[in-house]
Amino acid sequence: MRFPTIPLLLAALLPAFSVHAADIKVGIAHALSGGAAQYGVAIRNGFQLAADEINAKGGINGNKIQLVIEDEQGKKEEAINVFKKLIFQDKVLIIFGPTLSNSMFAAGPAANAAKTVVFATSNTAYGITDIGPYIFRNSVMEADVLPITVAAATKHYGLKKVAVIYGNDDAFTKSGYDVFKQVLADQKMPVTTTETYVKGDVDFKAQLTKIKGSAPDAVVCSCLAEEAANIMLQARSLGLTVPFIGGNGFNSPKLFEISKQAGNGTFVGSPWANANPSQVNQKFIAAYKQKFNAEPNQFAAQGYDALYTAAAALKGITLTGKLEADRQALRDALPKVTLEGVTGPFKFRPAKTKDGRPGGFDADQKPFIYIVEGGKFVLYKGK
Repeated sequence: MRFPTIPLLLAALLPAFSVHAADIKVGIAHALSGGAAQYGVAIRNGFQLAADEINAKGGINGNKIQLVIEDEQGKKEEAINVFKKLIFQDKVLIIFGPTLSNSMFAAGPAANAAKTVVFATSNTAYGITDIGPYIFRNSVMEADVLPITVAAATKHYGLKKVAVIYGNDDAFTKSGYDVFKQVLADQKMPVTTTETYVKGDVDFKAQLTKIKGSAPDAVVCSCLAEEAANIMLQARSLGLTVPFIGGNGFNSPKLFEISKQAGNGTFVGSPWANANPSQVNQKFIAAYKQKFNAEPNQFAAQGYDALYTAAAALKGITLTGKLEADRQALRDALPKVTLEGVTGPFKFRPAKTKDGRPGGFDADQKPFIYIVEGGKFVLYKGK
């Protein structure tokens, strides 16, 4: 199957002529403040870069993209409020967000009931697309990433047994733990001890002392980046020197801002690699650096690709100006899109819901594996 590259897509988005051009209102609901802003700001930047590029090339069939940006603060209640505002007051065509899986489980049903597409770019918890047929994501599920990550770390280090630590009161970290637990069982990896914490904890020494006493070869950690970084620092201060294996929550610069060199040797999977030499990816990296004076990360890349994915779907439909009909047309067009994006070849696959109800669409994409070296992510090429 041949995928259109983003440069070719941009050319296809140019209108033959522009008549009655109008704005296409797109909702961006992400955490721009609070603890999850480490992910949400990068995602917002990815959307802004993509929108600027598309609009500079003439927009979509002559229509310009207007981003309606709201801060959902990484809070469930705020996500619900923001979703309702975007759907009923701003009357956006589609919503991208929210940042955390907890927030999607809270706010997603409101959008699905209103028959408005929600496109997640950072929600990897199991069951997100079970919410309903209007829920999409290009964030690769932990269930697709973690088996490959664990297998790579096991081979690299010759692991015989591991300990586990995770946050048990957060949908993302709990879901990640559930996947890790199944992966470790499938790969017949003994677990020496399983420790938990709750959101807001900053002292992990009691759990880490138990982990050290169980003598694991590595620590499997389903955590967000800030918690993971503190866990790593405290582990090293206790003399626990074994490597960590992390999930999607590790993919943030915050990991290194706090942990410095403490995370060296960590294995983590990601749908995006800065070392991917593809032309479209290297152009994205250069453009992001120039616009934001910062390095892009996985979350910026997924936001960027998400808008181009929606743009490809919109290019193939005729907007009538009737919001309900246009939202439905976009929902029907999205599953057919394939894209050669900055995260690589991308397509959707239908969700497999638990009870057979119609679900949404998950990302069908292969992850990259990183190892942390010198306080930064380095693409792992095997041993």
